[in-house]
Amino acid sequence: MEIITEISSLRSRLKHEPPIAFVPTMGGLHEGHLSLIRIAQQKADCVVASIFVNRLQFAPAEDFDQYPRALADDCELLKNQGVDVLFAPDEKSLYPVRQEFMLEPPPVANMLEGEFRPGFFRGVATVVLKLFNIVQPHVAIFGKKDYQQLHIMRELIRQFNLPLEIIGGETVRASDNLALSSRNRYLSNDERAEAVRLYRVLSQIKREIEHGNRNFHALQQSAKDDLDAHGWKTDYIVVRQRDTLIPAREDDGDMVVLGAARLGQTRLIDNLEVSV
Repeated sequence: MEIITEISSLRSRLKHEPPIAFVPTMGGLHEGHLSLIRIAQQKADCVVASIFVNRLQFAPAEDFDQYPRALADDCELLKNQGVDVLFAPDEKSLYPVRQEFMLEPPPVANMLEGEFRPGFFRGVATVVLKLFNIVQPHVAIFGKKDYQQLHIMRELIRQFNLPLEIIGGETVRASDNLALSSRNRYLSNDERAEAVRLYRVLSQIKREIEHGNRNFHALQQSAKDDLDAHGWKTDYIVVRQRDTLIPAREDDGDMVVLGAARLGQTRLIDNLEVSV
């Protein structure tokens, strides 16, 4: 595996490559990321991963400085997985001047995660577009755990007519069904045992819908009450249309249940798709 830190060097390395599959990450890698790498390897002969903790998507009070950084360990994981090229720029390389041009995402970016993390998707869309311009991939892989992000990436590709395909990788879970996340390492032992409750309340909503319950408001409120009663601070528990992320209607068939809540100092997100 080649590790490249400069944009010019990466462009030279990839100039004559066959179709490229790209997996952008912020590091702190786990099996969820590696599952995306394996999808990329099925889609192209050359697999490029990136590691960059993007300051633009963190609010001033968020965990930019504390976000897990373990480049040596991440490199070993990617090397063992058979990645061809790792792009690991520093801030000076990716932002040589202050980033004043910012990509303004559509209104869907202002709900759910965007409501509780204002400017988040503005920062994500801006850095991802920069990375797409640098890497020039034919396909890019994003995890479904960040469901709204995946939706916005697909819209970015569609509306800017970019010549690449976005593929969503299924959420990878621990043995107790907690969605894998770099931020899980923030959890204390007691919090880690409690953290699976988010998956459980989303699963209960999914089961109720599959059995014909369409009282989405009551289902959402019951799940929120359960979390809050066990010490969580819930941002949202919602049932949305899968393709648009607008509130689901009673006659919808393809839906997604999404949740975000804080346990102690750790904010966790998860989702489950529902088809009826």
